[in-house]
Amino acid sequence: MLSKVLYRILFVSWLVFVTFSSLFSFDGEDTSVINIPNFDKFVHFTFYFVMVILGVLAVREYLKTPMKFLKVTIYMLFFAILYGIIIEVLQYTLTVNRQGDILDALANTLGALLGMLVVRILFSKKWSLKWKH
Repeated sequence: MLSKVLYRILFVSWLVFVTFSSLFSFDGEDTSVINIPNFDKFVHFTFYFVMVILGVLAVREYLKTPMKFLKVTIYMLFFAILYGIIIEVLQYTLTVNRQGDILDALANTLGALLGMLVVRILFSKKWSLKWKH
């Protein structure tokens, strides 16, 4: 029971963190510690990769049947992709120092897709998270 609540809290906290990190202006902050070309694409990928995994874990008690599992992973994938697109549009329209980028949306989508693939592999019958004796 505690883990179900914990995963929900982690998922919601991750959404808040991603939203804040995506919409807050870091202008004037020294963010040059990591100076790797296109490193922001890796960050976008990671944000949405983790989002899908935490999202599925947050609702995993509803995954009693394989069909429900498939639906939940697909819904979480579409949620993450749509959320990423909305964030990019908000960056373009509402922020002064941030800009929406189609490549960021693509990195978000790829992260969400890989997150769904990892969850599907981890929870498949072949690769179960539980040890079978």
